[in-house]
Amino acid sequence: MAQTHAPSGHEKIETSNFLMIVLILLVAAVGGLVEIVPLFFQRSTTQPVEGLKPYTALQLSGRDIYIREGCYNCHSQMIRPLRGDTLRYGPFSKAGEFVYDHPFQWGSKRTGPDLARVGGKYSDEWHRIHLLNPRDLVPESNMPAYVWLEKSNVDPADIAPKMKALRIVGVPYSDEQIAKGGDEVKGKTELDALIAYLQVMGTAVK
Repeated sequence: MAQTHAPSGHEKIETSNFLMIVLILLVAAVGGLVEIVPLFFQRSTTQPVEGLKPYTALQLSGRDIYIREGCYNCHSQMIRPLRGDTLRYGPFSKAGEFVYDHPFQWGSKRTGPDLARVGGKYSDEWHRIHLLNPRDLVPESNMPAYVWLEKSNVDPADIAPKMKALRIVGVPYSDEQIAKGGDEVKGKTELDALIAYLQVMGTAVK
C-alpha cells in the first residue's frame, strides 16, 4: 500500500501560481521600502545644494517644453560617478541639485550627450541654431529640428497654476513670484523658454 504525505509549505508555494505571485510581490515591496524610505530622511537627498534656486517662470516653461518634446528620450541629466562620465561632463550629479524638479530628469539614456552641466557651456545663439537645425553645428547629428518652437508663444495664463502646484510639493515660490510669473513670459516664444531652461542646467554646482 503506497504511503502518502501531506505537502509541505514549500511545496504548496511551488505548486500554486497565485501564492507564488503574491509572495514575490510582497518580498519586492518590502525590499523596495527598505531601500527607498530612508532616502526621504537623508539630508543629502532632501536638501538643495548651496546656490540652488527654483526655476524662473521662463525656465519652468522651458522645462515643460523639454518634457513635452521628449528630449529625455535621448538625453540624460544624470552624470554617473564613473571616470568616463566625470571627465567628459564634469562633477557627478547629486540628488540635492534636483530637489525642485518634479519629476526629475535622471536617467541612463546616452543617445545624445548628457545635459546635466550644459548650462552656460554654449551661447543662447548656439542653442537657437542647434534647435532650429542641429546639422548646421553638428553635421553628424540625428536630432530633429524643432522649428515650430520659434513660432509658438508661451501662454502666460499657464504659469501661475504650475507654480502654485509646485509650491504645494515643496518648491519655495513666493506669492510675488507667482503673481509676476505670467508677465515674465509674456511675448516669449517656446524656443526662448527652452533655451532659458538649457542655460540653467547644472549652474548651481558651477
